[in-house]
Formats: sequence, structure tokens, C-alpha cells
Amino acid sequence: MHYTFHLSGRRGLIAACSAALLAGCGGGSGSESLAELQAKAAPTTLVQYPDWPHISSDIPSDAATEARIQAIVAGMTLAEKVGQMTQPEIKSITPAQVTQYYIGSVLNGGGSWPQNNKHALSSDWVKLADDYWMASMATDAKVKIPVIWGTDAVHGHGNVYGATLFPHNIGLGAANDPALVRRIGQAVAVQVASTGIDWSFAPTLAVVRDDRWGRTYEGYSEDPLIVNKYGYEMIKGLQGDFARPATVIATAKHFMGDGGTDQGKDQGVNMATKAEMVNIHGQGYYSALGAGAQTVMASFNSWTNEAAGITVGKMHGSKEMLTDVLKTKIGFDGFVIGDWNGHGQVPGCSDGSCAQAINAGVDMIMVPDQWKAFIANTITQVQNGAIPLARIDDAVTRILRVKMRAGIFSAKRPLERLNAGDAAQLQHRVLAREAVRKSLVLLKNEKQLLPLVRGQKVLVVGKSADNLSNQTGGWSLTWQGTSNTNADFPNADSILAGIKAATGAANVVYSETGTDVNISDFKTVIAVIGETPYAEGVGDIGKTGTLEHARRYPEDLAVLNAVSGKGVPVVTVLVTGRPVLVNKEINRSDAFVVAWLPGTEGKGVGDVLYRTYNGKVNFDTVGKLSFSWPKAGCQTPLNVGDAAYDPLFAYGYGMRYADQKTLAKLDESVPTLGCGQTAGGGGTATVDLEIFNSTDKAPFALGIGSPENWGGTAIGSDLNAVVSHATIKVETTQINVQQDAKKVSWTGTGQFYSQAPSTSDQQGYLNADGALVFDTIVHKLPDGLVKLRVDCSYPCIGEVDGTTLFSTLGLNSKHTVKIPLACFAAKGTDFSAINTPILVYTEKAFTASFANIRWVPGAAKDADAVACETLVPPTAALPTPKPGPSYSMFSNGLVSDGFKINTYSTNNVHTTYSVLPSGELALNFAADGGDGLLFFNDSDPINLVNFAGGKLEFELNVSSYGSNSGGLVVKMESAGTNCTTGDVLFGRPAAGGWQTVSLPLSTLTAAKTACFDVRRTSVPFAIFPKWGDQQGVQFQVRNVRFTQ
Repeated sequence: MHYTFHLSGRRGLIAACSAALLAGCGGGSGSESLAELQAKAAPTTLVQYPDWPHISSDIPSDAATEARIQAIVAGMTLAEKVGQMTQPEIKSITPAQVTQYYIGSVLNGGGSWPQNNKHALSSDWVKLADDYWMASMATDAKVKIPVIWGTDAVHGHGNVYGATLFPHNIGLGAANDPALVRRIGQAVAVQVASTGIDWSFAPTLAVVRDDRWGRTYEGYSEDPLIVNKYGYEMIKGLQGDFARPATVIATAKHFMGDGGTDQGKDQGVNMATKAEMVNIHGQGYYSALGAGAQTVMASFNSWTNEAAGITVGKMHGSKEMLTDVLKTKIGFDGFVIGDWNGHGQVPGCSDGSCAQAINAGVDMIMVPDQWKAFIANTITQVQNGAIPLARIDDAVTRILRVKMRAGIFSAKRPLERLNAGDAAQLQHRVLAREAVRKSLVLLKNEKQLLPLVRGQKVLVVGKSADNLSNQTGGWSLTWQGTSNTNADFPNADSILAGIKAATGAANVVYSETGTDVNISDFKTVIAVIGETPYAEGVGDIGKTGTLEHARRYPEDLAVLNAVSGKGVPVVTVLVTGRPVLVNKEINRSDAFVVAWLPGTEGKGVGDVLYRTYNGKVNFDTVGKLSFSWPKAGCQTPLNVGDAAYDPLFAYGYGMRYADQKTLAKLDESVPTLGCGQTAGGGGTATVDLEIFNSTDKAPFALGIGSPENWGGTAIGSDLNAVVSHATIKVETTQINVQQDAKKVSWTGTGQFYSQAPSTSDQQGYLNADGALVFDTIVHKLPDGLVKLRVDCSYPCIGEVDGTTLFSTLGLNSKHTVKIPLACFAAKGTDFSAINTPILVYTEKAFTASFANIRWVPGAAKDADAVACETLVPPTAALPTPKPGPSYSMFSNGLVSDGFKINTYSTNNVHTTYSVLPSGELALNFAADGGDGLLFFNDSDPINLVNFAGGKLEFELNVSSYGSNSGGLVVKMESAGTNCTTGDVLFGRPAAGGWQTVSLPLSTLTAAKTACFDVRRTSVPFAIFPKWGDQQGVQFQVRNVRFTQ
């Protein structure tokens, strides 16, 4: 049975949609005055549906349009149809390829810009849009179909340099103003249209149920009432009925249940009942589709509740949800767009091939990079019957329907459109400033400290006071919002700038830490603290974390400790993308304001914090919590209506300046374990140790090392950065989800690793039969040996050989590798002192991507775990033995057989060398507390079996022993895992002249490890002062040779 939900105007809307605490739903084409919009009555209830309701759209079907579409589709080739269903990313497709493949749409991902220029101007954007549009009109198709460009304009035109950015949705939810949301939608449409782009992937209609989710700030509320109201208004603002001159196609996303995943895991499993999915997670879609939303984006998440008999699985592969529910029961006649390679997560699919997703109902596939493979595979799948041609025709019909309704067929080329490339169209600062003012929520105001009196001396502290990156959050110029500086936001004001504007710059002193000033010199302290930027995936707190803010950002509590209790009142402004446990911070504050993620207009904060010059309230605090506020670190999920609902601040809470309330001191106890974590018994780990999952997981950080810099170069958080040495390069790529992996390309000696600044006891993971687990794709098979290590502070290491492992995974396919930690323990890793939980080393060409690196308890017992005995070097033919009677290794400044001279230093600078004009090696071991060595490697192993009964000889001239008393050492190594002669002390020859050192190989190999094989010598010579006794040593070496 269908339940009709009609939204054709105000009367139907007021009867059917609702939102407690909110005013007005709005309707029509968006032509109402501000006063009319604000005057609309607020419904008080939401309809509760026993099944999915049928929705009538404000944009009706038109017979003439349908006939025109049918005629076009009938005349299209299969290649043309599949091209319309394909959406590549602008980095991976040229305008010429748009013509060649009949492409229907392109997108720019977060942090993707024309010419990869972060500061590309509006004119650059519209020029590229015009190039794509002209290319789409240059095909040999009977009817030319314009390409459409989609972008994530989720809080303003966030990818475009200089654009006004509005508060993120969580702040708009607190503003309690649907009319404001419509006006913001209209402004964003103007921004986007001015750059030649036709389509915004907004609004997000997630009803967020667990604030550990990294996309919490993209949701308007935990309450479907607010999401229902706002979904309608944002669609009307962005899109309307396409009658305004500057509108864009809107997207209702992500269908469905993305905000309700277990433990707030991005792209995880929603375990809702059907009633919960229909009446909680569906409510935003009913109003948005009623308003005329023309596209719906499929969600990454799954829906599974086995106890309730629900086994929908991945949304991208669910015909039940995308076709039977969305298109049939609900009656949606626009098109479904996939999310970034979301089809590739459907079982049996890959990024370049997914008949299941198309058959399920995805009409346009977002396939950023593998679009050529997708086109070829889809054509083949239609030809062999895996995808019915009728399904293709339906998808293309829907795409053309939306393009026609949106006026894409009749629109001028982008360069000729109204306000094309006009940078002024990006500016909506007055509106954004208003939104900031309305979004602020006052949680505490002891003795009515706020609003402040202008003109008094104020100390501003905290990392977020003058940080536009923190203030704007994710989806701001870059995907995660990271790697931005204030200079990247030329038309913006920080919160500090807003405070200066309100009370006078001469009255403001800024100290980020508050430790270098005299607090008593000021009338008030304003601390601006909060979260740092994140977006999907990276922002998840996870089951090993808590909502405690101080646990993740201890610097904020430190700054409050520095300024509170000094006799000067403290006002704290919290910049955050979710409710967090801030009991400690509130206790140290006399007033506490939540500013959410306010965007570019920090002056909106100053407007509210300060009175007018005549002492009256300038702007009152009108914001109300649209999310419940926790009183404990693990009080999650926490949602209004819960059976045991007991928040610190309830949904709808928010003080006005006239309110006189006193807040008692809050409980500062915090959980010691993560919210999904249980204490293990007997030193046995029970939860994953996360090392890297789209971003570094503290305290571990990725890095690379090579002979260029063995001390290491940090990879960092900039997803667009390429970090490289001469022989190793790391760049961001994808294995599971957008930009979740690092692609490492070796051309010579180098290592890729994750490391903590200090060691920690991780024996619990060894005790728990843990494994090193990571997802990987091999792009180029290794040309040489590949070593995997877990280090306990070098030279304490455990190394296994991964050559065969990586060589047998196959090219360009994803695999999850599980290596028992016991394998590393057997090779020497001391798990009581771990600092490097993964290291990959090779000396030859090799390319692989790595994602989701972790240690997993119990995984060593999994059936697909690697057997330790297989982690050995592959059997290879022995090198040809070097002939006697002598073999010169180094002479006259040159090393034989392609070997290279390398050094290692524990501090990266301790060991240095030079080749003198006379051909000698001059070595220096600095008096800097470090240790190191010089060695020959970077060549294929050599066979020295003919010299096994002979000697290693060289000439030595010691200039200075510095503080050394233990003498000098040589060693050799062969291919394999820790295959070495060991450190062989050969004495302390007298300084001041050349002497010949002659060491029998039998002496050198007397204490060798079992696997050392002189027939596979990879390091024929290494020399250094005794480890730990190297300070100030200097000597020269020449004529290194082996003799029989």
C-alpha cells in the first residue's frame, strides 16, 4: 500500500511535515519575501508511516518532455548511453575524452581544482566548465547532450578560492530558522552557477544517531523533525522549480541511513528496524523529494539487522532500496547517482565493473578514475545479458529527464551565461554572518558575564582564535579541510578579527597558549578552542576513542588551565563539528558558547559576544541545541526520545542573555578506555590497534626513509601532497574509500613506515594472537627482495621477507594481508618496546598501495593469515662466483659491481663521508650523541664463495678516535632476514698513518646468523666505531678487497 505525502504548497506542507522548535516549511518557487518566509507557522508533529510513503513532487512529469526523451534514447547507440551514465573526476578526464566517450557528467572531488591550482579563480572554473560543455556538444551523436558538472558545495562553494563559506549544517540546525536555510541555498546556487557548474551534491539529510561519526557536522540534527524541515527548504533554495536565473540541480543524500551506523562508523552498518529506517532516516527524503529534488545519491553504508530479518547489505547494490523503495514506492522519477566508487564496495564488483549496482538502480556511476574500464565492462555486460538494455534505457531516460527539467538542453555555453566567472557572485558575507550569529548556542553564563562591554582590555587565547582552517572545518578548499592557512581564505574573518572589530584592535592581545602574558592586565579572557578539521572516515572517533575533548585535544585544556582561576573571568568559545564532553573546559569557564564550525565569517561571533556601544544587547543568543549534549565520555548514542535520556544539556537547550542560571561544578571523571573497548585480562589486547586509516592514528605517523634521509620524512596530513626522495615516492590514492590509501613507488633503496615518537608496551597484542593487518594493491611486482619489519627502536627489529607474498597477490586487485605478530617476535621484535608497528623496505623497483593498517587481536588464527614459514626469500639461482685470486671492492674512489656507498645515522646527521681527490674514503662520526655506519649496498647480491677461506683486507688511517675506547667494527650481510656476520670488532689500530687490516673470513663469519650466506652477499663491507662509542671518530679507508 502507498501512503501519499503531498507537498505542492504551503497547505499540504503544514499538514504533513513538522519540526519541533522550528519555524515554517516554505513552499513554491522561492519568490516569497523574507517576512513571509519567517511568518510561516511551525507544524508540531511528523507523520509516522507504517510503510514507505508515496511522494508527489513539486516538479511534475510533462508528457511533451517524456516524448522528446523517448525519441532521443531510441536514437542513441549503446556507447552513447553508457557514456551518459558515467561520471569521471576532472583530474582523470580531458575535454577531448568527453567527446570521445559521450560522457554525461564530470565531478570535482574535494580538493580538486582546475589545473590542480588551489587558488584557481572563478574565471578558471568557468573556462574548464566551458571546455567540457563544448566537448560534449562536439560528439557525433544524433542529438548533442550537454555534460553536467557536479560538485560538493555543502556549506558554500567550498572548493573555490575566495568563496563565502557558511556554517556547516550542524550550526544551521541550531539556528532554528528554515527561512535562513532557503536563503543560504539560494546564495550557494548563485555561487555554483557563476563558475559554470550545474549541480551540487547537497543537502545531506542524515539523521545522526551516534556523534562519534566523522560526518556529524554534515547533519542538521539528531531529530528527523529538523531534517525534514530543512531538507525541503534547502532543495527550494538550491533548485526551486528552476524558474530563477541562477539555480543548480540539488541532491538528496545519502540514501539511506548513513547517519545511523553502528558506533558511528563511516560507511558502516546501520542496524535499524524497518520502522526506524522509515520514520527516522527517511524523513528528510520525503520533504526533499516533495520539494522536487532531482537527484538522490546512494549511500556507502549497509543496512543489516538479522534479528529483524533485514539483509539489505550495501545500498549501492540494493535493488530493494534503490528501485523497489525509492523509485517505485516513493515514486522518485529523477536519477540516482552513486557515491565515490561506492559501487566498488558491492560484493563481486570493482571500481571498474559493477553490473550489480546498475541493476540495483544506480543510474549514474561516480567512477573517478577507472571510468574507461567501467564503460568497456558495462558495454560488454549489456551485450552478454548481464545488464538488461531496458535498465540502461531507464537510467538514460532519467538522466535526460533531469537535464531537460533543469534547462541544461536550452542553456547557453558556460562562458556566455549570466555572471559567468564573476568573482563577486561568490560573496555572500552578510548572509553568512547572520547565519553565524543565529547558530551560536550559549551553554553557561555565570553572573550574566555575556554580552561583554566594548572597549575593555581583553586577552584572547586558544589555537582556533585566528585559524580559518579550524573555523571552516572539512569540505573547505580541501576534502578534509586540512593543509589550509588563513591566506587560503582571502575574503574571510577569523573569530579573533571579529573580536577586534567589536571591541577595538587596540584593546585585544592574542596569545595562543596564554602562558606568556600577565592575566591580571585584562578585564576578560576569551578562549577559542576546539576540534581541528576532518571529513568522512578521518573524523570518526571509533570504538577505541571517547567523546572527551581533552583526550583528543589536550592543548585546549592546557590553555584554559593557564588562564582560569586567576581572578579574571573566562569566556570560552568552542569550535566543533559535534557535541563533545567538555566538563573540564566548562568548569574552567565563566561563560561557554558553542560556535560549531562557523565558516568564513568570524565577525558573527564578535557581534554576539559584545554589547552595543550604549550597553544594550547587540544580538541575543538564539541558537538551540539540535543535538543532545553528553555528560560523560561514552554517553553515546544519545538522542532525544531515548528510554534512559539523561544528557548534560538536552535537545533544544540554549540560554538567552536574559536567563539567570547557575551551573554547578560538573563531574570531571572520564573513561580510561574507548567507548567500544573492554578491558582485557592477563595482558591480552581486545581491540584493534589502529595505525593508519585514511590518516595517521596517534601516536603513530607515516614516513619514508632512504639513503637521502634515513632519519625520515613525515608524510603528513595533506592529501594532495606528494612526498618523495630520489628512490621512493608516496602519494594519496584509494583502496576502499576516497583518498584512504598511500601509494608507495620505489625505484631503489627506501622504506615506508609508521612510527611513534617513543616506545610502548604492546605485548598484549602478541598474547592475543594478533596480526599486522593491512589492505593493499600491488601495482608493480617487486624487482628485488621486500622486507617487512616491526621495530622496537632500531637496531632492535624483527624482519620477515615479503617478496613472495607481494609477488603472488596479483596486480591491481585489493587484498587484505594478515601477518601474525609472532612471525616478527621470532625474528627479534621485543613487543614490550614497540615504536614502529610496520615498516616496508626494498632496494629495487616496486609499487603498492596501503590502507587501513592496524594490529588485530586474534587475526593470527584466521584461516587467511600468512604462515610464518612462508615469509622467506624466494629461491633464486646463485650469482656467478667472483673469481680469484683477489676481488677489488673499492679502489681509487670507485665501488665495484654497481654497489653504492651509503650511511646510516640514528639522528640522520651523525655519519658523513667524502671521497677524497686521491681516491680514499674519509669518514666522520660526529660528537653529537648519535650512532651510525658506512656500508656498500644497492646492488644485486654477489657470490664470494671463492673467498670463504680467504681474507677481507683494506687500508686504514685513523685521524682521531675522539672519545672512543672500544675500537672499530666491520660486518657483512647477505640477502634474507637479518642474515649477517654480526658486528666483528677488529681492534683499535694506532692513529696517525696508513695500516693494512687483514681479517680472515672465517673470523668474520664465526658468529654469523644461521641464514648468512656468503654466496648471496648483499652488503660486502660495512665499517663503524663500536656502537655506543662513536663520538668524534675520524678515519680514512682505501683499497677494500677480498683475497684468496
